[in-house]
Amino acid sequence: MLISFSVPNIALSGFFRYLAIMRVSENVLKWAMRLYPPLLFQRIWVLKFDKDFRGVSVKVNKSLVNSNYNNSIFGGTIFAASDPFYPLLFHQLLTHKGYKVRVWMKATEIQFLKPAWKDLFFTIAIPEGVIAGVEATLRKGEKYIKIHPITMYDKNGEICVEVRCEIYIRSLEFTETKTTVSI
Repeated sequence: MLISFSVPNIALSGFFRYLAIMRVSENVLKWAMRLYPPLLFQRIWVLKFDKDFRGVSVKVNKSLVNSNYNNSIFGGTIFAASDPFYPLLFHQLLTHKGYKVRVWMKATEIQFLKPAWKDLFFTIAIPEGVIAGVEATLRKGEKYIKIHPITMYDKNGEICVEVRCEIYIRSLEFTETKTTVSI
């Protein structure tokens, strides 16, 4: 028996990009991120998104495909796990509040404190005060650029990795205008 299916006429990476920038539910984004090839193949698994995108819980499964020469989790996998979540959370949170924003990870600094010989876990929570600060910055027409932490633990609760993510957010409502002068 042959089973076939058709895929919409957009590239797979374009499909996931579309899901990431549109307004979606927590459950839809959870499954989209679970199936997103760069995370899926690195064994990065979204456990849950909190209500209203106030946070996320993620597990990095150690496996044969993401182990390095000393049998700990490859640093690139750890970086890939930390990369998308702050921008996704801020984008979804602000989009659901009616903002049109551009959000991206401007810089990242990773401190490997001990080898990750077991699965890693991390949780990101965005407090109400941070959200209020972002909104105040955006209403003034300014760019929000701040560092936010991620701490990754193994299953014994030992800290293995600390990540500092510099997040850039700007409102698309305020665009810079170029002034031209003709002589």
